[in-house]
Amino acid sequence: MGGTQKTARILSVNISLPREIDYEGQKISTGIFKEPVEGRIALRTLNLDGDRQADLSVHGGPDKAVYAYSVEHYEYWHSIFPDLAMPNGMFGENLTVEGLIESEINVGDAFRIGSATVIATQPRMPCYKLGVKFGRMDVIKKFLASGRSGIYFKVSKEGQVATGDTIQQITKDPNQITISDIVRLYSIEREDLQTMRRAVKVDALPKGWKRYFLEQIQRLEK
Repeated sequence: MGGTQKTARILSVNISLPREIDYEGQKISTGIFKEPVEGRIALRTLNLDGDRQADLSVHGGPDKAVYAYSVEHYEYWHSIFPDLAMPNGMFGENLTVEGLIESEINVGDAFRIGSATVIATQPRMPCYKLGVKFGRMDVIKKFLASGRSGIYFKVSKEGQVATGDTIQQITKDPNQITISDIVRLYSIEREDLQTMRRAVKVDALPKGWKRYFLEQIQRLEK
């Protein structure tokens, strides 16, 4: 994590099962309403015990087994929405953490969390359910523009995690493509060919992202 950087750690483990809510006159199912739980929780290949995703076409799967969001970002969101209560888990994250910043973490970096080992795979792209959670749809554009995406991880070794566990970096991916780079390439610098070419070489980057960047590269090279 760097010689002078504070140790990263879990501030809360948050889980939920999908629930049905009313949205614009329709019933929708969502697992975004995560709440902190006590004790040690098993982190498995697809999720934490007791946690489920509702729409598996965009959430869940091995590359999105666990989602972490930094408490440092909460200070920013409190300044944007000062009247909104924001308990841990507000962003649908499984792990509310301290010390994991997107600009400092490469796709492919490996970490030990509790007795589990995980690998950073991608940022979170917001969907309308984040707007439902916040009670305002403008949060979706603000979330993407903020660069405070949070980090998805895949599980390379199952184990148990709990509040207070340290997050220890094991390896650093040599390609030097950060989580923030992926967000930037998607939302701001859509013509950065050089970085896109480096990104598609990262083993841990999910196929969907590689396909997207390859399409952009082909478009730009015409």
